[in-house]
Amino acid sequence: MNVHFIAIGGSAMHNLAIALHKKAYNISGSDDEIFDPAKTRLEKLGLLPTSMGWFPEKIHDKLDAIILGMHAKADNPELLKAREMGLKIYSYPEYLYEQSKDKVRVVIGGSHGKTTITAMVLHVLRCSGIESDYMVGAQLEGFDVMVKLSENARFMVIEGDEYLTSALDRRPKFHVYQPDIALISGIAWDHVNVFPTFENYLEQFRIFAKMVPEKGSLIYCEEDENVVQVIKSANADVLLFPYKTPDYLINRGITSIDVSGKRMALKIFGHHNMQNLEGARLICESIGVDKEMFYNSIRTFGGASKRLELVAANQTCSVFKDFAHSPSKLKATIQAVNEQFPERHLIACMELHTYSSLNINFLEEYKHTMDLANTAVIYYSNHALELKRLSLLSVDDVSKAFGKNDLLVFNDIEILEKFLLSQTWKNTNLLMMSSGNFENLNLKQLSENILS
Repeated sequence: MNVHFIAIGGSAMHNLAIALHKKAYNISGSDDEIFDPAKTRLEKLGLLPTSMGWFPEKIHDKLDAIILGMHAKADNPELLKAREMGLKIYSYPEYLYEQSKDKVRVVIGGSHGKTTITAMVLHVLRCSGIESDYMVGAQLEGFDVMVKLSENARFMVIEGDEYLTSALDRRPKFHVYQPDIALISGIAWDHVNVFPTFENYLEQFRIFAKMVPEKGSLIYCEEDENVVQVIKSANADVLLFPYKTPDYLINRGITSIDVSGKRMALKIFGHHNMQNLEGARLICESIGVDKEMFYNSIRTFGGASKRLELVAANQTCSVFKDFAHSPSKLKATIQAVNEQFPERHLIACMELHTYSSLNINFLEEYKHTMDLANTAVIYYSNHALELKRLSLLSVDDVSKAFGKNDLLVFNDIEILEKFLLSQTWKNTNLLMMSSGNFENLNLKQLSENILS
């Protein structure tokens, strides 16, 4: 098979390219810019384009498929030529479905928790010796790629993102996968550039719930009122499996749960992670993993990349980074660190980076989300606002939106770094939260300097 990727450098796209390369497909691709880790990983396998840019001459009639990344625009020169030639063009999620249409598809959706739940399921399946194809939105320990496609695996486990499919297809990605087993973890308004009202956003999950087929399984968090509302849209003959947060204890910084009358220590912590664990358990049981095997496996799960990931620590200070960017994720992550280390002062720093978070009309959704932080810090860059073609924000705009009187707001990364280095870090934790990278702040070096 000859497959060409338009915008091969994307996080998801380059992983799919690698997965198909491992299936012995002939892969070509283009992009206008590619950054690490995608650049190094593609180069190592001989898949990195020799020149950056778009080259219509790469499009020819020997191609079996063209995969269009979300980064590519509708007027992309390669895309225009492919359409002119009548070649088969797939979006990223369409091609994943094409590769898994004869498998049992497990699709994990929700505004938060879906990456972690997917990671938990994959960890348990690997420990249980159950082969599975997958797509997950983070790098996982023990997995060399974020996408795996094979001929033999019976199951395909997919993280079901609700963002748009491609420049040509305005459907949310998770509408494309057609789940046999589906999970909805939680619903909180996000992606306001695509879903301008909460009701419009909610409707996407109603559609997803309706897609579960007769005798299919729909697993859902019964503690989320929005999820419970959405579940009512499911077909009458769908098998429903609700879950809620199990009881857990925290002792000397270690979280444990009760398993058959015995305490079992976990590597992960936080209310939402305990909730995620129950969702993952029900998915694994629906695949054929019994409770004993699930718990034996999950106790060694250390989390997904950038999901409450420990960067560095000593006896009195820990530095964490987290992908939290939406209001619900922000509040839950701060609560988790506070709950795990109640005796420590918490400095929580969040970067406004997404279109939603930088939109003044959405900022009010963040009110009181950082109240549990002892020292709450917000960072944003004017450059990010310019790239997203949004109106400039003032420090007062941000402070008012969060509703915390002592909130600190920075829009110069050097000043933020100096502030952090000037703090006293004994019995103090640092939590850095963003879907970006704080203007390429070297968090590892910063952590070393803080701990020293």
